[in-house]
Amino acid sequence: MAVDRTPVLKRCRSLGLDPIYLGIDKKSNRTLNRANRKMSEYGLQLREKQKAKFIYGVLEKPFRNYFAKAERMRGLTGPNLMVILETRLDNVVFRMGLARTRKEARQIVDHKHVLVNGKCVNIPSYLVKAGDTIEIKEKVKSAQRYKDILEVTEGRLVPAWLEINYETLSGEVKELPTRDQIDVPVNETLIVELYSK
Repeated sequence: MAVDRTPVLKRCRSLGLDPIYLGIDKKSNRTLNRANRKMSEYGLQLREKQKAKFIYGVLEKPFRNYFAKAERMRGLTGPNLMVILETRLDNVVFRMGLARTRKEARQIVDHKHVLVNGKCVNIPSYLVKAGDTIEIKEKVKSAQRYKDILEVTEGRLVPAWLEINYETLSGEVKELPTRDQIDVPVNETLIVELYSK
């Protein structure tokens, strides 16, 4: 399995991204010194694509497939792409506060700790639908790991399109999110422009 092993803070610095979007509270003290280099139009488009890929932990080929799927859907391609990325199972687990970071959410799904509508799903890219219930397996609910996670994520704001019950470690996807409800600093129109060349 291909994994992006770039140091997170270094990557955030190069993309001009706040690590908080990945669930990381650390801040980098260093600044990136680019001596008055003006970025080309292509450079800006590429940076937005890299930002989206990095935030959601998606590699190039699956990202391209998501884009093709977003084009086939009704409505605007850019917002469709963001909704597809946002409804990935690993992202939903992160948004519900059942993981500290998106990488940890991916690991929790990989380790078969997550049930979707009562069935075990271990595919992080599984796309959830409105009405799906997501919960942590009964066997691992009492594990110390989840107590630690809840201590850290209790104050985190859960998006309006999700519902979570911290006692039972379960939640529901009330509806699919709209672009306004996705608080990720990505300009998806630049990604559309990049792929439509």
